[in-house]
Amino acid sequence: MPWAGHTGLHALPEVYDIIRRAGMALIFVNTRWQAEFVFQSLWAMNEDNLPIGLHHGSLAAEQRRKVEAAMARGDLRAVVCTSTLDLGIDWGDVDLVIQLAAPRGASRLVQRIGRANHRLDEPSKALMVPASRFEMLECQAAREAVAENAFDWEPIHTGTLDTLAQHVMGVACAEPFRLEDLYAEIVACGPYRGLTWESFEEVVDLVATGGYALRTYDRFARIVRDRQGRWKVRNAQIAQRHRMNVGAIVSAATLNVRVASRRGQRLTGGRKIGEVEESYFEPLTPGDTFVYAGQVWAFQGISGMDALVMPAHDSDPKIPSWGGSKFPISVSLAGRVRRMIEDRDHWRVLPPDVQEWLELQEARSAIPRAGDMLVETFPRGDRHFLVAYPFEGSIAHTTLAMLLTRRLDRLGVGPLGFVCTDYSLAVWSIRPMHGLDLDALFEPDLLGDDLEAWLEESFMMKRSFRNCALISGLIERRQPGAEKTGRQVTFSTDLIYDVLRRHQPDHLLLRTARADAASGLLDVARLGQLLTRIQGHVQHARLDKPSPFSVPVLVQIGRERVGGEAAEMILAAHAEDFALETLVAEVMADAPPELEGAR
Repeated sequence: MPWAGHTGLHALPEVYDIIRRAGMALIFVNTRWQAEFVFQSLWAMNEDNLPIGLHHGSLAAEQRRKVEAAMARGDLRAVVCTSTLDLGIDWGDVDLVIQLAAPRGASRLVQRIGRANHRLDEPSKALMVPASRFEMLECQAAREAVAENAFDWEPIHTGTLDTLAQHVMGVACAEPFRLEDLYAEIVACGPYRGLTWESFEEVVDLVATGGYALRTYDRFARIVRDRQGRWKVRNAQIAQRHRMNVGAIVSAATLNVRVASRRGQRLTGGRKIGEVEESYFEPLTPGDTFVYAGQVWAFQGISGMDALVMPAHDSDPKIPSWGGSKFPISVSLAGRVRRMIEDRDHWRVLPPDVQEWLELQEARSAIPRAGDMLVETFPRGDRHFLVAYPFEGSIAHTTLAMLLTRRLDRLGVGPLGFVCTDYSLAVWSIRPMHGLDLDALFEPDLLGDDLEAWLEESFMMKRSFRNCALISGLIERRQPGAEKTGRQVTFSTDLIYDVLRRHQPDHLLLRTARADAASGLLDVARLGQLLTRIQGHVQHARLDKPSPFSVPVLVQIGRERVGGEAAEMILAAHAEDFALETLVAEVMADAPPELEGAR
C-alpha cells in the first residue's frame, strides 16, 4: 500500500484481473480526472481487448447515453464512472462494484454498492481499493459504518435568499401576487420557516429594483405593481428571459469541446464530445495534447463557446483536472478514522504494512488522540515545517491554512506557503515554529476579523457573488438568440460587485455571497467546530525530521501552486526533495528492523 497518492495506480493490474473474471463491473471514482486516468490506464493493459466504457458528467449527453445503452444490452464488461452512475442504475447484469480510492462517506459507499446485483434476494458485492494508507483507514471505517447502519448525517438547510428571489420572480411570471399571500405560503415551507417579513420585503425589492444602489438602472426593474397593489412581471420579454435562465444549480463556465475540421484557412467546430471548464483551457496553447473522453486530443483554439480539438497521438499527453469535482470526507467518517487511529486494538483489522506504518508513526512522533489535534514541527533543509492533522477535509483545511499563514505573517514567522490533503495540512516558513503558542495559534477567533479581511480580498467572494447573481436573476447568462461566455458573465458580475461594495456593503446579495462562500467554498461551519473542539487539546510533537504521517501532505509540495513567483522558483529548484521515494527513505532511515515492513 503506497504511503501517499490518490490514483490507485498500484492496484490497477489486480483490478483488471478482477474485471476479467466478473460479468460486468462498475468502477466508481471520485473525480472526473480520476475517471479519465483510470480508463486510460486500464486500456493500456487491456490485452484481452475487453469492452470498457467511460462515463462522467463532462462527456456529451449523446456519448453518455451510448455507454448506458451498451450497459443495458450487456455489451460492456466494465464502466469507469463518477457519481453520474450511482443513482437510478438498476441493471441486473452489474454483478460487482469497485470503489477505487476512498468513498468519503458511508452513505455514498452504500449507495454505490447497491448498484451491484440489483436482483431480488441477492446481496450486492463491492470491492474497495484504497489508494494510500490513510485511505485504507478511511475505507475500513466506512466498511464498519455500513455494517452498523451508521450513515452520514446531513445538516438542516436554511433556504437561501437568492433562490427565494428566483421563486418570487417565477411566481410573478405565472400570475400577479399579493405580498401577504406569498409570504404566508413561503414561511409554511421548512427551509424558510424562520424568514422575517423584513427579509422577505428586501427580497421582493431586489427583484423589483435590484436594491438601493442599483435602482436607478432600468434593466434591474423586473416586476411592478398593478392597480390592485399586486406584483406582476414587467413585460413578456422579461418573463421569457427569466424562463431561459431559471435554475438553482450554477456550474462553472464551460466550453463545448468539439472536433475541429478545416475549411480553407479556417477551423470550424463539428461533433461535440463534451464540456470542460473555461479555466482548463486558459494555460493551453494550440498544439498542446490532453486526454479526454478516453482519447488523446490536440488543442487547436477557442471559437465563441467552443474549444476546438483534433485527434492526436502523443505518448505523454496532458490529462485534464477538474478541482471543483472533489468532495471531502464526511464529518461522521472522519470521527471514526480518528477513533480507529487512537485505538491500538483496532489496528489488528488492518493490513500488516499499515499496522507497522502506524507503529512507526508512534515511534517517530505520536499517535493523535481522537479528541485532540496532533501538530508536528520540524526543520528540513533551510525551511521549517508545521504539519497539523485535523481530518476535516481538504476544503476546511485549505481555509484553515490560509488563515494560519495570515496569523503567522503577523507573528513574524515568515510563512512561505502551504498544501493540504483531506487528512492534514502543512505550512512552511523561514523561521522555526516549534516555540509558538499553538493553543493561541488555533484559537477560534481565526474566524473573526481575519476571515472577513481575507474574504473581502479573495476571488472566492467574487465567485460566490457571481453564483448568487445568476440564481437571483440579477445577471442573465442566456438571452434570446445569444448566450454570454463565462468571461462576459464574470466581467458583468465583477462590475456590480465593486459598485455594491462601495455604495451598499450590506446589500442582500453580498450577505448571501458571504454565507454561500462560508458554507460551500470555505466550509467555515466545520472549521468552527474543529477550532472549538481542539481548544486546550493541541498535541504538539517537536521532531528533527518528517514523520510517517507527514509524507502524504509533503509530497504535494511542488505539485500545487502556492502563490508568489519567488516561492514557485524555490519549489522548482527543490522538487526532488519532495519526491515520495526521497521522503520515505528519509523517514525509514534507522527504523527498527521489526518495522521495516512499513516501507
